[in-house]
Amino acid sequence: MFSSHGPSVRELAVQGLSSVERGYDLLAPKFDHTPFRTPDRMLDAVEETLAQVAGGFDTGLDVCCGTGAGIDMLRRLCRGRVTGVDLSAGMLAEAGRRYGADAGRVDFVRADARALPAALADTYDLAVSFGAFGHFLPKERPALFSGIHAALREGGVFAFPIGAPLPLGSPVWWATTGFDSAMRVRNAVWRPPFVMYYRTFPLGPVREDLRAAGFTVETVPLPPFGLRPDGTPRWRLLLARKPTGQAPVRKLRVE
Repeated sequence: MFSSHGPSVRELAVQGLSSVERGYDLLAPKFDHTPFRTPDRMLDAVEETLAQVAGGFDTGLDVCCGTGAGIDMLRRLCRGRVTGVDLSAGMLAEAGRRYGADAGRVDFVRADARALPAALADTYDLAVSFGAFGHFLPKERPALFSGIHAALREGGVFAFPIGAPLPLGSPVWWATTGFDSAMRVRNAVWRPPFVMYYRTFPLGPVREDLRAAGFTVETVPLPPFGLRPDGTPRWRLLLARKPTGQAPVRKLRVE
């Protein structure tokens, strides 16, 4: 799970007893050597699907960009400027070291994704986010989605992968349920809280919150991850579009 360059058990414990922001500041130098970084396989699948959907964008926004795993993908998909937003100064420092040579095209903004700066409004054609939604409670999703909606131009797309429900009683189901239960106990007895849950982002309620924020919503399969026994995709790419009066972007087969 962790390489020899990753954090120690003690370091993980200290991070887990910190706030989300402070925890990621501490983890940042070793974050790319943990399983928390979005796998390249997922990034490649999302990039390929987005390229088929639209064939290119002008400007891109990575929401909760961390150390910048999604930035290379956005640089290839977008012709113009790419911005990464994150709350953690430590994570942004790592991203800045990686992409500092491309400062003319890539920039980073420290901000809470629930309150994106007004300066970002009506700026982007594509917004993405990877592996960050467990840090937002369900009641916080409306603010998160409304801010991303405001940052997009008309016709812009907010895209992110979303997994199928875990089989009830499977080892992964028990592991994630156990983790979420432990985090609820931790946050009930320890301050500051560390918000990170695996089972608080189901497709149905997420779709409704996106529609309430003004998006139209569809999903397309991510073929590299295959199908479940019932024939449904293991992973989908959710495409939330900010409506426009112009002709719609060409769609893939919708599931």
